[in-house]
Amino acid sequence: MTMPKSLWLVGAGNMGGAMLRGWIAAGLAAHSVTVIDPGAPVVPDGVRVLSAPEGTTPEVIVLAVKPQLLDAVAPSLSGVRPALLLSILAGVEEAALASRIPAASVVRAMPNLPVAIGKGVTALHAAHATAEARSTAEALAAPLGKVEWIGDEAMFDAVTALSGCGPGFVFRFIDALAAAGAALGLPADQAARLALATVEGSAAMAAGAGESPAVLADRVASPGGSTREGLNVLDQDEALKQLLAATLTASRNRNAELAAVARG
Repeated sequence: MTMPKSLWLVGAGNMGGAMLRGWIAAGLAAHSVTVIDPGAPVVPDGVRVLSAPEGTTPEVIVLAVKPQLLDAVAPSLSGVRPALLLSILAGVEEAALASRIPAASVVRAMPNLPVAIGKGVTALHAAHATAEARSTAEALAAPLGKVEWIGDEAMFDAVTALSGCGPGFVFRFIDALAAAGAALGLPADQAARLALATVEGSAAMAAGAGESPAVLADRVASPGGSTREGLNVLDQDEALKQLLAATLTASRNRNAELAAVARG
């Protein structure tokens, strides 16, 4: 897998900017990248920034604007035909992208925020892309963390809800864990440090373990002990599972609404 020789990044907000920094760190030549963003984003040295597309058609266009802006930016790209259009627009299906931007191949991607530190997850889907385009998409995703190909586009909304939106839910859990510790009398700043370190260490342990997180939870919870008493609260009527199921369902349904709008 090799990096493309020329790339336009359309939109360099939080996610687009994080991906760009990861690519440059992985060896993508800064002079090969043009950022198209009227907001004057901060970019690595050597990257060209334009407010609107101009110049020779690049090998790859990465579409990283908000889904609601698709119809605002697509007309400016309708006259180019890159070998690959890589889109991170949540809820916008491959057919909707192909109908607006005439790329030779279209690949959908759903990265999550930890790509900023090389610890992200990027889900990829392509129904009709060439092998070369798929390889290029994977080469761009690989430096950012774990890469997962999704065979059924109908599952992409679920993937977006789980891994794409998931960091936000984890951040909220860390905050809630810290607040609960503070409610027991710990200083708020200390509770925040303890909560963050606990989640960080537990995630690393789960990632390296041969057992499932469910088994690890039961292993750390001695019968009649304090951990078991706490788990009993989370497990009663499957309270935690029900809460997270409702959370992901809400995110998935919003993706479906965005898809319906993009279909027109």
